[in-house]
Amino acid sequence: MAASDRPPPRTGPRDPGDAWVEGPDGTRMWGRFGSAGLVAFDPDRGILLQHRAVWSHFGGTWGIPGGARHQGEAAVDAALREAHEEAGVPVDALTPLFSSVRDLGFWSYTTVAARTVRPFEPSMNDAESLDLAWVPPADVEHLPLHPHFAEDWPRLRALLEHPAVLIVDAANVVGSRPDGWWRDRAGAAGRLLSNLAAAADDGFAADMFEVNAGSIWPRTAVVLEGAAKAAAAAGRYTLDGGRSARAGPDTSHGRNRDPLWIVHAAGSGDDEIVNQAGSFLAEDPDAPITVVTSDRGLRGRVTGLGARVVGAGSLLDRLPPGR
Repeated sequence: MAASDRPPPRTGPRDPGDAWVEGPDGTRMWGRFGSAGLVAFDPDRGILLQHRAVWSHFGGTWGIPGGARHQGEAAVDAALREAHEEAGVPVDALTPLFSSVRDLGFWSYTTVAARTVRPFEPSMNDAESLDLAWVPPADVEHLPLHPHFAEDWPRLRALLEHPAVLIVDAANVVGSRPDGWWRDRAGAAGRLLSNLAAAADDGFAADMFEVNAGSIWPRTAVVLEGAAKAAAAAGRYTLDGGRSARAGPDTSHGRNRDPLWIVHAAGSGDDEIVNQAGSFLAEDPDAPITVVTSDRGLRGRVTGLGARVVGAGSLLDRLPPGR
């Protein structure tokens, strides 16, 4: 066996997760607690792919940097750590988009997709790569891919090309529960924004958007009207939808992610929500757009455009307890 066909000698401490697990049919998979990998997407350069070392599983194919999850480690953190260790990917250069889980029952692999918020050059930091390259999405399928990545790639590409959008009717959501919001509309809206920001750190379940994924980190626009507009005065949100003058990623709750986009309705909040939905759909007619409202009239207007609707209670049930 040539030296390049053998894994390098292991150095340093081994995490309990660095071990093989065996399924009922004898299939062996790496990662006692499952594994995770990163699809890093740069809109200008494409997907960061790894040419896998010959000695690795399906060696010689192209795939994404990844590896075994550590004990107690979240899948997103594992994907970012492995990409940093194998390809020099800086964690602060990314904001998450979605995750997707391949679950075999006895073992799972989580693919985490993230968009670059600043350019970087990858580097081969260990012996697990023959090469690293940015590949345009249209060219990925023409490479000899790791078979599991090849199987998932068409679905992953569609999710990358059509990112999810969440539009929140703040007045309707705040007013759906009698908690005294009428005494301080700005304060109630501020609590909603804070809880939305906290929930966004871990992502939303993909069933909110009816897409085939695990979690989604959507582009989120919150429409405020009347006295509630003062809720954005704290300054950690992007005003006016954020699409014409985007802010950098929000790190106030830890992991990078897009900031909440606050839209101040000039008149009717319903009219502004319809305008927002129409604007996003004009940019991308295939984008999965979810509007949060329990208003029947508004529901009919946005579903007529092609967006889907979930009620205010559905969102509130997914948020952390009020602060």
